[in-house]
Amino acid sequence: MDQSQNSSPNIKQSFWRKWSPVLVLALALAIIIIDTTLLNVSLSYVIRDLNTDIQSIQWVITAYSLTLAALTITGGRLGDIFGRKKMFILGAIIFAVGSFIASISQNVGTMIIGESIIEGIGAALMMPATASLLVSTYRGRDRAIAMGVWGGIAAASSAIGPILGGYLTAHYSWRWGFRINVFVAALLILLSVLIKGSHDREEKPSLDFPGVALSSLGLLALVFGIIESETYGWWKAKEVFVFFGHNLTLHGYSIVPISLLIGVILLTIFGLWQSRVAKKGQTPLVSLSLFKNGQFTSSVLVTAVMALGQAGIIFSLPVFFQAVRGLDAYHTGLAFLPMSLTALFCAPLSAILGRKYTAKRIIQIGFASTVFSMFLIRQTLGVEADVVNFVPAMIFYGVGIGASMSLLSNMTLSAVSVDEAGEASGVTNTFRQLGSTLGSAIIGAALLTALSTNLTNGVNDSKIIPATLKSQIVQAMSSQSSNVEFGGGAKLGTQIPPKIAAEITTISHQATVDSNKVAINYTFIFALLGLLFTFFLPNNRDLERYVPASSGH
Repeated sequence: MDQSQNSSPNIKQSFWRKWSPVLVLALALAIIIIDTTLLNVSLSYVIRDLNTDIQSIQWVITAYSLTLAALTITGGRLGDIFGRKKMFILGAIIFAVGSFIASISQNVGTMIIGESIIEGIGAALMMPATASLLVSTYRGRDRAIAMGVWGGIAAASSAIGPILGGYLTAHYSWRWGFRINVFVAALLILLSVLIKGSHDREEKPSLDFPGVALSSLGLLALVFGIIESETYGWWKAKEVFVFFGHNLTLHGYSIVPISLLIGVILLTIFGLWQSRVAKKGQTPLVSLSLFKNGQFTSSVLVTAVMALGQAGIIFSLPVFFQAVRGLDAYHTGLAFLPMSLTALFCAPLSAILGRKYTAKRIIQIGFASTVFSMFLIRQTLGVEADVVNFVPAMIFYGVGIGASMSLLSNMTLSAVSVDEAGEASGVTNTFRQLGSTLGSAIIGAALLTALSTNLTNGVNDSKIIPATLKSQIVQAMSSQSSNVEFGGGAKLGTQIPPKIAAEITTISHQATVDSNKVAINYTFIFALLGLLFTFFLPNNRDLERYVPASSGH
């Protein structure tokens, strides 16, 4: 009797001790991912509050992902050297500091320092630790379950971000989206006692600082060129580039192709430098030998392409919902609820199905669902389209990211030994953030460029607006782009007839719809590219068969 009475509490205690690290690590990943999507539904509020424009806020969003892309490998390496749990805790502290600074910012510069840089550094320390600690804690079926839960929360977080951000913005302030991170980070630090420490068995006493500098500057140059293409033009200069107070005319050419070329050159030098460091017997920032592993390389590439399209959806659709349909931040976030719930359900389900079918086939089904969802969104977009019309597309998209994310993470990290988990996790998350950064930059630039062109063409083609007012209206729209993009129309400074004001609003709405279709076209291409890349994934049922036996626990 006594034994049977005591067994139940022991089982519960054992169950909690075994699985509690998954919940803690998933919560850490959740606030990092939520932070990448939190601002998207609050764009119009932040723009008005900080008296800025959408392109500046795009820089805030993209710079956060850029910091993660540039420093996540470094964060993984620091975890290898000093211990992953220590870096996890340090990252949570830095993340909280950055969140607090962002929450009190009064201008874009302070916001970039708080969210994009300081928060980004904290996230870069935490993110590789979450995956590598899971790999070192679980094996076999337990790892598949852990990755399923971790991936499900990660997949759902990208959709929970807009809902949470919208609720806080509409009922309190967009600043609470950052303040809540401080409390979550404090909770993570307290709960870190549930996580076992882990570090690399090889002693790696140094960091590759030249590698950090080359990769960071190379990525920055690439992203700058893409984001600023709408301002400076892709080839011929639309504006003079000002560098530390000096006007650079560049013989009439744009800074954009020069910036892109510098980025490619720096990243090429980075690759050569990594090879040189490895040949000298030192520890490079990225071991190029990792990419000789076919399972790892193909999984990383698919992960990056998936992030490309995902960033585009989260950036472009809120503009449509707020500018055309007039939704507030909260109801804009709710529009993503079908995607969030579906992803949360499908991620653990994919881990269960992985026992019967290969991960490759499930991932391919996920990407096929994503491609179809892009087609549905493209067909649904219209001035009269309501949130309900997007539900089927959101469900298919949720199936796509839910079925793919956790299995891809498991496939990637199961391809390496536990000792390589920190570095592999850093590389994986770097590619994911690079995809997110380039996705936001490319699709954001395409959206803004198309919107500017469509607004100008709409005004010039209008039969209601008098020819004498057209140039004035076009100029006003160009200088007040953010107000126009969020449905406010251009303020001309003079009283205009209601008929012309209504025409300007109609043109703005149609231009936004057409521009979103352009953005979705890019997203569709990225999703299709990801589906094609999945054919290079290994079709193994046992994902861990490549892990050396010596890497045990």
